[in-house]
Amino acid sequence: MIDLKPACDTMIELLLGTSDDQLTRPTPCSEYNVAQLIDHIDEVAQAFAAIARKDTGEAAAPDGGDDHRRTGADSVRLLGRAWDDPAAWQGATELRAGLELPNQLWGKIALTEMVVHGWDLAVATGRPFALPTATLQACFDHVADFIPNAPVPELWGPAVETSDNAPLIDRTVAITGRNPRWAETALRG
Repeated sequence: MIDLKPACDTMIELLLGTSDDQLTRPTPCSEYNVAQLIDHIDEVAQAFAAIARKDTGEAAAPDGGDDHRRTGADSVRLLGRAWDDPAAWQGATELRAGLELPNQLWGKIALTEMVVHGWDLAVATGRPFALPTATLQACFDHVADFIPNAPVPELWGPAVETSDNAPLIDRTVAITGRNPRWAETALRG
């Protein structure tokens, strides 16, 4: 069992600290600007909380309310609580799309969503991103093993070359196809 709460708590801070003028900024997750990334975070948080509860229904679409940052933060808070239950990590869950994975693996994927998209949001909005080493190590160990053999490989871009001595977060996001120096290159571009 992995504690998702540190990654969730950091994500909540990032969501609630995002200003209106940052919503149209691009992100390292090239298919989303900041506002779209916030909607995606809300959606995946709902979906992975449902998996933890063994609810195989699909996540509700973002509600379109005025403050997606607050609703996203609420969803992320519920995600952390749902995976705090040891029963969430037991068994396997099949999604409507026909993909069944052990809940141990679903929990690691949920962690990866919070860590990687947390990094995306932090660098897109010019804020620092820090997590406990144990959280980063759990995420890195997962992506290093999982992404090269992922059942849906098109969800990830090709790995970006990075040094073995690079910070753990840089090596983690590089495996997911993100440039750890995205902020530097985005500002130059």
